[in-house]
Amino acid sequence: MEEQRVYDVLVVGGGAAGLGGAVTLARSRRSVLVIDSGDPRNAPAGHVHNLLGRESVTPAELYRAGRAEVAGYGGELCAGTAEKAERDGDNFLVTLADGGQVRGRRLLVTTGLVDELPQIPGLAERWGRDVAHCPYCHGWELRDKRIGVLVTSPLSLHQAQLWRQLSDDVLYLLNGGPAPSAEQAEQLAARGVPVVREPVEAVETDGDRVTGVRLAGGRVVGLEVIAVGPRFVARSAFLESLGLEPAPMEMNGHVMGLRIPAGETGATAVPGVWVAGNVTDLGATVAVAAAAGQTAAAMINMDLVAEETRDAVAGYRRQQETMFEAEAWEERYRAKPSIWSGKPNSQLVGEAAGLPAGRALDVGCGEGADAVWLAERGWRVTGVDISSVALLRAAGHAAAAGLADRITFSQADLRAEPPADRSYDLVSAHFMHLPADTRKELYPRLAAAVALGGTLLIVGHHPDDLAAGRHPMHFPDMMFTAQELAVELDPAEWEVLTAAKRPRQTPDGVLHDAVLVARRKR
Repeated sequence: MEEQRVYDVLVVGGGAAGLGGAVTLARSRRSVLVIDSGDPRNAPAGHVHNLLGRESVTPAELYRAGRAEVAGYGGELCAGTAEKAERDGDNFLVTLADGGQVRGRRLLVTTGLVDELPQIPGLAERWGRDVAHCPYCHGWELRDKRIGVLVTSPLSLHQAQLWRQLSDDVLYLLNGGPAPSAEQAEQLAARGVPVVREPVEAVETDGDRVTGVRLAGGRVVGLEVIAVGPRFVARSAFLESLGLEPAPMEMNGHVMGLRIPAGETGATAVPGVWVAGNVTDLGATVAVAAAAGQTAAAMINMDLVAEETRDAVAGYRRQQETMFEAEAWEERYRAKPSIWSGKPNSQLVGEAAGLPAGRALDVGCGEGADAVWLAERGWRVTGVDISSVALLRAAGHAAAAGLADRITFSQADLRAEPPADRSYDLVSAHFMHLPADTRKELYPRLAAAVALGGTLLIVGHHPDDLAAGRHPMHFPDMMFTAQELAVELDPAEWEVLTAAKRPRQTPDGVLHDAVLVARRKR
């Protein structure tokens, strides 16, 4: 656990729901921390049943395997009790019982519930063994035994009917409560379920087994199993620190206990907080809780993806709006003593080597490598760039090459200060990627600057490299093919000599350039 780290998700509770959710999140490459106090509800039970593929696994082994799976996918685990949570900007700050604090972008709370049993001596001590509540969890193992159903609520009649399905020897222990209605009494009698009316004073045991219940007045009724429906109360203290209060949960019109309300996917009324398992579904078995944890985790991941996409779009738009402005280029050049290789662009070398020298416009000249190469071959060059830092370096390179008198460097934003019409025998623009609307305005002005018989050379990163995954630039709207540029040239004025996709070897592998070469014919 790292106190300063912000996890994608903090999972509070390490039972079936929490571990199930944590595995799902970790497999989605989310950073996950599971905070667990180590006291699962089913710890008293010897085995977990009705769990596909893991029948009769012990609770301890199930959770040990679950924790190993979480860790195997890169999730982290922390032994401790999460006491409270609070907003911390866009995140949640969770405080542990030992005073430690952790931060997470989202919370998945799976703290489970507490089974509130009737206050009958000896009952709680046998809980999870021969005192049970769920016929689906324990019924097969307790089949054909003498079972006493201890009445705790109107749902006990339904419980008696379920246990009667598993044993022919079932008793209905009223524990001094109201007698069944005539209809209920008839149902019990029809199924051969005797009604025991007296209050239950204690559970009788012999060694490690239940032998019966002692009633008020001293009579002992022999039993092998006691089935009891406890009052289920969500462990909600942590969630209450976020303003989430428990509410009654009903089944068949009767209140089972208190739960934290949530939607079908586990989302609570507090944005960024999900619940799963018994803290919200009081009747969930281990399998159901694990599935609910997976469902909630998937929803959390979707929520994080949506947030990340919104942030990425906002950042993408900001970058598009600022990356071609002067300050952005000044900052980029100031960050390093040199940005480019110092070599001329290969497409310029290939296309201009055979041209007669004249007047050249190097658009976006950067640190001046293209301008110097042209000047060495007799061209008079105007190098234009938006960055003063780049131009200062370019001038230094020209001076070092003894070509300062053949190159004029000028700081300008050609979007606002386009070059003069028909003034250059070569207009060369390499990798000047702009938003589509801006490009469609500027590139015709560059073409207009080419003199009669002159050459227009435009080179860009080819968009096919995006799909190949080999290009660091990912602004599809700013990339183009040579054919897209060529169709914008009036064939009455231009002869397109080249409109091609060409490979170029780089230190990172082969990239491809979109290359347009056109000659003005009138």
